Amino acid sequence: MATMVRRLLPLFCCLLLLPACAPKKTSVTRYPEASKPGIRPWQKPYTVNGQRYEPLDSHTGFVQTGVASWYGSDFHGKNTSNGEKYDMNAMTAAHKTLPLGVYVKVKNLDNGREAIVRVNDRGPFVKGRVIDLSYAAAKKLGLDAIGTAPVRIEALGYRGSGAEQYTAVANYDEGNYTIQVGSFKEYGNAQRLSENMKKQFGFSEIHMTDVDGATFYRVYAGKYTSLQSAEEAEKTFSESGYPGSFVVALE
Repeated sequence: MATMVRRLLPLFCCLLLLPACAPKKTSVTRYPEASKPGIRPWQKPYTVNGQRYEPLDSHTGFVQTGVASWYGSDFHGKNTSNGEKYDMNAMTAAHKTLPLGVYVKVKNLDNGREAIVRVNDRGPFVKGRVIDLSYAAAKKLGLDAIGTAPVRIEALGYRGSGAEQYTAVANYDEGNYTIQVGSFKEYGNAQRLSENMKKQFGFSEIHMTDVDGATFYRVYAGKYTSLQSAEEAEKTFSESGYPGSFVVALE
């Protein structure tokens, strides 16, 4: 009997301490993914400081301008949102809504320097900032000393087998763009906003998307033929009560 108790005791303790005794999550490899991963827990909508964020299910056509910052030694070795350990010397970044694992091109608008980074974390959650860079990426872009800089980011895609499989846009300014001004679970809410946007701007569409089994209705407003005009409109929307607005490329 005593032998049986000794054998069962570790199991009993483990059950009491779950999830502490659960197997540790295996770190995701830092080698580029060969294809877009499926929806995982870190792709679910989340809330920070009362603000709800809905990760995009696709990077296609995503461009954005704003302020970039960086994070370094205080976070080195800590878990990122996709389970990796943050490496301040790797070319990575944090973004609030882009799919994790996607590569983005970041251009410092002050000095023209460019860098390609992989998104593996969420943030930054400071108003006006659009991307948080690793120390290595910040150094390459020349903003490690000053802390922040205005940037333009463009989602490129995924990469695998050591070869670049994404393609860059031939012209960053010309094209057809719109602004995503809202995302709703209830179609009626999206419809009301879309009708209001259509009256004001002449164009508005509702795009239905699935995020981890949940349906969301995203509202697009306005049509713009250049990235510059779309970015100016984005600022106007953000200042007019739609702070989560961002530019989307129309197909």
